[in-house]
Amino acid sequence: MHLNETRAWNRFYADGTPLDIEPAVGSLSDLLDERVAQYGERPAVTFFGASLTYREVADRVARVARGLHDLGVRPGARVALVMPNAPQHLIAFYAVLRLGAIVVEHNPLYTPDELEVQFRDHGAQYVIAWDKIAPVIRSLPKDLGIRQVVAVDITRAMPFTTRLALSLPIAKAREARAKLTARASGTVPFARLEKTAPLDAAFPRPTVSDVACLQYTSGTTGTPKGAMITHGNLWANARQGAAWMPQFRHGEGRIYGLLPMFHSFGLLLSVIYAVETGSNAVLFPTFDPELVAKAATTLPPTFIPAVPPMFDRLARVAKEGRLDLSDVVYSISGAMTLTPAIVKRWEDQAGSMLNEGYGLTETSPVALANPFTDTRKIGAIGIPFPSTDIRVVDPDQPTREVALGETGELLIKGPQVFQGYWNRPEETAQTLLEGGWLRTGDLVMQDADGFVTVVDRKKEIIITGGFNVAPTEVEKVLTGVPGVAEAAVVGIPRGGGAEIVTAVVVLEPGTTFDEDAAREVARTQLAEYKRPTSYRVWEELPKSLIGKVLRRRVRDTLIADRGAVRAADTED
Repeated sequence: MHLNETRAWNRFYADGTPLDIEPAVGSLSDLLDERVAQYGERPAVTFFGASLTYREVADRVARVARGLHDLGVRPGARVALVMPNAPQHLIAFYAVLRLGAIVVEHNPLYTPDELEVQFRDHGAQYVIAWDKIAPVIRSLPKDLGIRQVVAVDITRAMPFTTRLALSLPIAKAREARAKLTARASGTVPFARLEKTAPLDAAFPRPTVSDVACLQYTSGTTGTPKGAMITHGNLWANARQGAAWMPQFRHGEGRIYGLLPMFHSFGLLLSVIYAVETGSNAVLFPTFDPELVAKAATTLPPTFIPAVPPMFDRLARVAKEGRLDLSDVVYSISGAMTLTPAIVKRWEDQAGSMLNEGYGLTETSPVALANPFTDTRKIGAIGIPFPSTDIRVVDPDQPTREVALGETGELLIKGPQVFQGYWNRPEETAQTLLEGGWLRTGDLVMQDADGFVTVVDRKKEIIITGGFNVAPTEVEKVLTGVPGVAEAAVVGIPRGGGAEIVTAVVVLEPGTTFDEDAAREVARTQLAEYKRPTSYRVWEELPKSLIGKVLRRRVRDTLIADRGAVRAADTED
């Protein structure tokens, strides 16, 4: 019998981690109510030192839900959230869900054009937005049908002394305040909704199978698609995370919300897992190591979910003696490759494990992770979560599993797998196979123990000379070249369907690029067809807000630069 049929990899689970979780049977509104009953007077969320208890959060959720209902929000309506991390974001999320409506998260740094694309797809008529972004929302085309914009002043969630300091008539205070809030004419103040009478407790509640949110997948590889995630998907994934970290003390944890809550990784861990575990979500509106260090002096973190660049910077701050990580019990990284160097740097300072997890927007988002045991394998994305099954298949024949050790596409099945793409039945059919199996589009290898290692994204594979080149493999080699801090490898078309392997590198401060050394390292570690033909040195790589390198943008820039050079040559 195949390894994945028996789930034999569960022998590497941490003590206390079950093979299966208890199925979620209610909605996220039920989850919040349960935690209020258990931990009502304990802090649920903290922002710049000001905290709200679980009971206070639930009270505001009920009031905002009533306020939204009075504005016209009904079950099934889409409500767009366009905010940075703040307590109002968490409250708005649960308030929308309480009405049986659907949350649609958006990056507050998106351009009007990017926002318009998504609004035309989901059709939200109600928006809860950071007051600095509200004018952008109101400037969107009228035919989108936006009825109401609720404006959030995130400074209102700060301590009184902080708000007082921001109001001082001095240049520094005015500058700081201007970065955090602005007047938003023609909008409804969120603070007004927080003061309405609470929603009637008898108001119909959402169910486990109702869609809770639309999470838009990255538009870097094409038109963004809204993944339909149910209450059950999200609650199941939170339970899976809790099972994965059995030593995390419920009702006592402090989770640092460094990841943006509009991203699926940040949404799960700061908004849902935090409530599942009765933890205090310590939120940061943007990633700033100095803010983290300051917060840690009074509320030291016990769990930090983040991405590799964040862990790297925080470890360096800790090494300088400005950040104490000794209370951290668990740290989990996602979204991009976690290098052994960052793992060592972090664990030297924290004294606890930093492990890599893997997931997709379509898996709510986490599906696999390295176990928090000595059996983990750094460099791998780990083994499946409880209640999760996987297959590694031939990308061209997804019904045929490949042998252990061979490269194939990863398929995932579990209670966290999404329900399809909003208004995109054809793409849903291509992604969700019979039996509930999700095609991830990631090429992986699975070893004899069941541990999975990502080879690359199927869509980012470079084709050269009839061979496939995985960018990640080449990038790992190049970051081993002295002086190279980061690398992005892409394929540049050269005609006939073939591509030129091209590398862009970012250097460590104070170093110069030795291309001969890079070519020699590539020669000794890579087959000839995988070696970059050309190298470019950039000051920085384009990245998403969570720090993921945007290879498509790198590729597009290189192609555009090549076209500009050719045009200049023609003019000469």
